[in-house]
Amino acid sequence: MPRFTVHIRDEWLAVACRDTSNTIQWLGLEALKRYIKNKPDNGGIGSVKETRFIVRRCQGSGLLDPDDTIDDVLEDNDFVELAIEGDTMSSEFIPCQPGVSNITAAYREPAEYISLDGNSLTSTDLVNLGRGLYKIKLTLEAERKVVQARELLDTIVKENKVVYGITTGFGKFARTVIPVSKLKELQENLVRSHSAGLGNPLSPERTRMLLALRINVLAKGYSGISLETLQAMIQAFNASCLSFVPEKGTVGASGDLAPLSHLALGLMGEGKMWSPKSGWADAKYVLEAHGLKPISLKPKEGLALINGTQMITSLGAEAVERAQAIAQQADIVAALTLEVLKGTTKAFDSDIHSLRPHPGQTEVALRFRSLLDSDHHPSEIAESHRFCDRVQDAYTMRCCPQVHGITNDTIKFVQNIINTEINSATDNPMVFAERGETISGGNFHGEYPAKALDFLSIAVHELASISERRIERLCNPSLSELPAFLVNEGGLNSGFMIAHCTAASLVSENKVLCHPSSVDSLSTSAATEDHVSMGGWAARKALRVVEHVEQVLAIELLAACQGIEFLRPLRTTTPLEKVYDLVRTVVKPWIKDRFLSPDIEAVHRLLLDQKVWNVAKPYIEKYQTEYIPESRPVSPTAFSLDPPASPRKRVRHE
Repeated sequence: MPRFTVHIRDEWLAVACRDTSNTIQWLGLEALKRYIKNKPDNGGIGSVKETRFIVRRCQGSGLLDPDDTIDDVLEDNDFVELAIEGDTMSSEFIPCQPGVSNITAAYREPAEYISLDGNSLTSTDLVNLGRGLYKIKLTLEAERKVVQARELLDTIVKENKVVYGITTGFGKFARTVIPVSKLKELQENLVRSHSAGLGNPLSPERTRMLLALRINVLAKGYSGISLETLQAMIQAFNASCLSFVPEKGTVGASGDLAPLSHLALGLMGEGKMWSPKSGWADAKYVLEAHGLKPISLKPKEGLALINGTQMITSLGAEAVERAQAIAQQADIVAALTLEVLKGTTKAFDSDIHSLRPHPGQTEVALRFRSLLDSDHHPSEIAESHRFCDRVQDAYTMRCCPQVHGITNDTIKFVQNIINTEINSATDNPMVFAERGETISGGNFHGEYPAKALDFLSIAVHELASISERRIERLCNPSLSELPAFLVNEGGLNSGFMIAHCTAASLVSENKVLCHPSSVDSLSTSAATEDHVSMGGWAARKALRVVEHVEQVLAIELLAACQGIEFLRPLRTTTPLEKVYDLVRTVVKPWIKDRFLSPDIEAVHRLLLDQKVWNVAKPYIEKYQTEYIPESRPVSPTAFSLDPPASPRKRVRHE
């Protein structure tokens, strides 16, 4: 018999329906009857038939027409909310915010799996798991290690040994021994009491990343989790049953206690949970709707679930992946701006960069050469000013390899730390089955990812800082040969005037966000945890900095494409024309003033989806494999990362 779960005020009611040809109005009335049945005053509701209400889906909060039949608009086990008109007693309902989550609106259950062993997950894999592209399973070796570690813990409990976090309290209460009969309650109390986070919940994508990463760390076999509990976590992940995890509350040592506790709380069937099927609802109902049972914690399992750096690291993985994507595309955007401003390619000569052979600088200079005027890709715009009297360009164009380059190198440095952290055991105590003992240590301390993500914020911010100055050059007629603010009939039209202000405001925000959080520490847990990393804030603000960088570069890309309109019929190089064509598929040229925010958002989406990179990438790769630079003696120690000289190909430098 079909059954539906209806949320009224602060209660969830299961309503069976023998006849699905009944209407939504019938379902609402039936739920109201059940709600008031056990209320001494009918819950303050007078006549059920006279009560006016609306019914909406929990997922997406879409309204349901009261005259529609249940069979037409609902599926068995759907979750709906009933809101009584004028009711002041309803508790706040957590909505699925439109546009926040890609998998909220249209989730498709993945068919492919990633096998986790605790040793080989990458930041790219983790982001893809967050996007819902894969399910999870364990390798046989991981299962073996998990079972071995659990057997050791079961022996410790059986022999009544005193071991921190297993048979004792936590933190300041580490010397308090707990009776065996209360060890389950000890672990449950730990999770409940530590679920003290605040703020908005992590998006479904970020919660999936958090859960996947926690599973990967537990799969290493050093945490003492039981295989039964770990498999229950995997089942919840594969069904996209995701706990309500507030974004605030971690100091980054002893691990991300508050967010990981909220993650565990939902798996215990307590608190709120989200799934594509139910939207937000009480965790026990969401699990039940997917045929899952709440986990029952064994000794040490609560501690194993909440002790570690997984929130810092999972958010950091997204930040570093997005930083890498926007850094690649920043070179393309800057190259297009240089073309529009009629800059020279001389500053990107390979011999210059061989004298200062930082990998990032060399890489960026090579990208510029592959995109700008050359025998490979001649540019009519470059040809039009070949014999001008300008000798060199402003730093914002000339020094892109040096500025963008260090950003690239820093991203790679941070990515290495994040990938190491992804595959590290970071809880306490560690269970060494092969040694037959548990050892307390400090792997939960978040200093490594915290410091790395502070570095990331500082480095990637420069892409926006230098981009905003290029936007100024595009908009300022005294610095370019273009109309003021890139629009005709200036005065009547304001063009890109305030778009530049928006870029400036984002850069200014970033300057504050780039103050490192990891230089701060506050003593917690009665001075037991007397030095902390503040890595949670480092990760959250790194994501904000990266997003601001993406938005500033979206504005620059829009402005550069608009600048080309004033240089027509001249054309730039083939790869840059392809980038221009891509932008024009989502944004039309600026003829007169219009609502600009949607244009910025559309181009931001192109950058998020890496479409700008994908358009230019084949040309960059072809240039790198086919181009053989001129050979000039520079110095005995100079070297170039370009292919060795052979038959020479001429490259224009003016």
